[in-house]
Amino acid sequence: MKFAEAWRRVTPKLLPFADAATVELPLGRLMRLSLFQVSVGGAIVLLNGTLNRVMIVELWIPAWLVAAMVSLPLVFAPFRALIGFRSDHHRSVLGWRRVPYVWMGTLIQFGGLAIMPFALLVLSGTGTAALPYAGEVAAALAFLLVGIGLHTTQTAGIALATDLAPEESRPRVVALLYVMLLVGMVISALVFGVVLREFHHIKLIQVIQGAAVATMALNIFALWKQEPRNPEQTDKDRPRPTFRESWDALEKTGPAIRLLVVVAFGTAGFNMQDILLEPYGGEILALSVSATTLLTALMAGGTLVGFAWAARALGRGADALSLAALGSLAGIGGFTAVIFAAPLESTVDGLGRQGIPPHHGPERHEGRPRDLPHLPREV
Repeated sequence: MKFAEAWRRVTPKLLPFADAATVELPLGRLMRLSLFQVSVGGAIVLLNGTLNRVMIVELWIPAWLVAAMVSLPLVFAPFRALIGFRSDHHRSVLGWRRVPYVWMGTLIQFGGLAIMPFALLVLSGTGTAALPYAGEVAAALAFLLVGIGLHTTQTAGIALATDLAPEESRPRVVALLYVMLLVGMVISALVFGVVLREFHHIKLIQVIQGAAVATMALNIFALWKQEPRNPEQTDKDRPRPTFRESWDALEKTGPAIRLLVVVAFGTAGFNMQDILLEPYGGEILALSVSATTLLTALMAGGTLVGFAWAARALGRGADALSLAALGSLAGIGGFTAVIFAAPLESTVDGLGRQGIPPHHGPERHEGRPRDLPHLPREV
């Protein structure tokens, strides 16, 4: 009670994003709703960080195949506009527009994570498979399901938050949700790094299954009693525009297409390294699974710092184009440091060097996985 009373006396100016809360959407309710972003952040870290490195270095799956698997969740990303449009005009006798999409996205993401560890074991050559390419098909299905689920959940969840928030506070609400995504990535990377400090394959299975359970729990808690029922808004006889009409209306609001193109190129430029960063740290810099997972936490933490700095600078009237240019220059410096970390042997021993040679020898290129001594054959 004393802590609660002291917390109430804290001025809102000292609380980050306190100005995003309104009477209609209090800060506690908003923070609970934002937990779906934490689950999405955990899935991103698991796929782009931990599994990316483990599949290439520990399971000896060819890098081109891993790149194809990790890219599968992004295949569904362009359909987010269609998902948002469908949820805007969803027909439901229950009066919900966003809840069905968040719920189905959660189920799909959970299903992908549930089958993923065993699909990866078959793909790596451990165990037996009755059908040829069973591992490739199962792993591709698992990654695709996770991608469909997280994109559906995130799109409908953000739409739900903007529905609940008044129009003047929506930009701050969206900013808070993005920050929670980064916070979820940092927390997930730290947890995965600690759990996988002593790596073995059974523990990897448990981590993926734990991520599936956490996804379900966080999203249910975030969604509980958030969207009010409004049968009139979801009535089947309510007139609805076509997707093309909605897209034309968006184009009339300003240079939306050019902005989307710029964001696409910027995202591609900064995220192309995702498929290589963790394997680079594991195979070239000889860092452990725990250490390379922590690299993802550092990247998300740096994004948080850049986000806060940009928000502060823009609040003081800084030019947005100049800030974008500075961010690009900072990224070039970061990529340069990563490239020269290997020839300069610039690694921190505390991050967990394994003492393995940079290259594993010619057997790696024969397409055969190395023995997995920690994994019982009956799994």
